[in-house]
Amino acid sequence: MEKKQIKILSTNISVEKGTIKKPVDQIELNDYGVQGDAHAGSWHRQVSMLGIESFKKFSEIAGREIAYGEFAENITTEGIELFKTTPLDLFSNENIELEVTQIGKKCHGDSCAIFREVGNCVMPKEGIFVRVLKGGTLKAGDALEYHPKIFKTLIITLSDRASKGEYADKSGPKVKEVLETFAAFSHFKLDIKNVIIPDDETQLKNILTNAKNTYDFIFTTGGTGIGPRDITVDVVKPMLDKEIPGIMDMIRMKYGMEKPNALISRSIAGLIGNSMIFVLPGSVKAVHEYMSEITKILQHLVLMLHSIDAH
Repeated sequence: MEKKQIKILSTNISVEKGTIKKPVDQIELNDYGVQGDAHAGSWHRQVSMLGIESFKKFSEIAGREIAYGEFAENITTEGIELFKTTPLDLFSNENIELEVTQIGKKCHGDSCAIFREVGNCVMPKEGIFVRVLKGGTLKAGDALEYHPKIFKTLIITLSDRASKGEYADKSGPKVKEVLETFAAFSHFKLDIKNVIIPDDETQLKNILTNAKNTYDFIFTTGGTGIGPRDITVDVVKPMLDKEIPGIMDMIRMKYGMEKPNALISRSIAGLIGNSMIFVLPGSVKAVHEYMSEITKILQHLVLMLHSIDAH
């Protein structure tokens, strides 16, 4: 995979929030953001970045050339469309490491000095925000390498018959299909692995023990009922460090209102270490219903887990 870089075109500072920034020879990045900038602090939007790719579009709309810093960006870049990055992506060189925390922001319209002076603002649409993981000096002409966050995902199908090849697994591929649709719209990058095992407590526990903190997302299908071979929930629940009951409770109630059989599912969700795990029923239809709801909150769960207070 070809490595992507961004070139730093300008570094900019403002002493008050909501005002345009002025180019400076260099900026000093520390644990709080840009030294001397109004947005520095112990929060997730320490440093703002905007690509020249976005600049050009909005210069045409404004009908004039826009100076670096006028959109209140700390760092003006060239190389990639920054708004297509996702939270947890990294920009780094040998001295600096910046982590993406937010794409765009709320526009304050006429109450914002930038909007009044320029007549528009690109930051709410295509600017990004990062926090400093490793500080140092940054100046025009420097380069940062782009490292997209790859969310490692493990899908485990539990089925005695499918594991023997007596029929094709359809629930695991359905999880993958929904995740790939989610990734296409959210710009998340996923590396997905599928495994099929029998309804076996020891095998499942061993897989989860090895997967803990290695995979970002773990999905299991099958074994959420009350039959003698339905062991998934009983294995997973004692391994949870934190349970997230609300999502599965809501799904059960939503579909159980029309189909009471849906209330029998014992599906659970939570954290095993830093790995999110979702225990799903085995039917393809149920998997589709559950995944349709889970993908709505997946990005927010990622932000919460990584202490990004963007809600």
